[in-house]
Amino acid sequence: MGDTGRAGRSQIRRLELFGTKGVVTRCRDFTARALADWGWATAAAGDDRERVDDVLLLVSEVVTNACLHAGGPQELVLRHRDGRLRVEVADGSPVMPARRPRAPSLPGGHGLMVLDRLAEDWGSTPLGTGKVVWLEVALPSWAERTRSPG
Repeated sequence: MGDTGRAGRSQIRRLELFGTKGVVTRCRDFTARALADWGWATAAAGDDRERVDDVLLLVSEVVTNACLHAGGPQELVLRHRDGRLRVEVADGSPVMPARRPRAPSLPGGHGLMVLDRLAEDWGSTPLGTGKVVWLEVALPSWAERTRSPG
């Protein structure tokens, strides 16, 4: 089993990136391997398995946004601790993500809406001449174990 059951232990994985060709698939595969190592992909609860799918979709969205709006991602960082995951995608553009009014029936332009719905929290932080777009999620079973009664 991965680190999910080991309170207090954290791990960080980094993937340096360049260009845009095949980068979404590389980032999804890298994330899937990390989640498997950390026990997320083998979790018994259905909600946990769905959360893995959510994480892979979220990674696809933030990496795709970096490709479309920032010249491509420069680095993917995964930070795991106590059943929580923080995903960070660095790029070279200083322009922060901003939702623009858009009809839901039109194709494209829904990446930030997906982040709003599936991530527990997300945002962006300036970094050098660019930025990092980050998101956070937790395994539902871990949240249930740590929730205080009452």
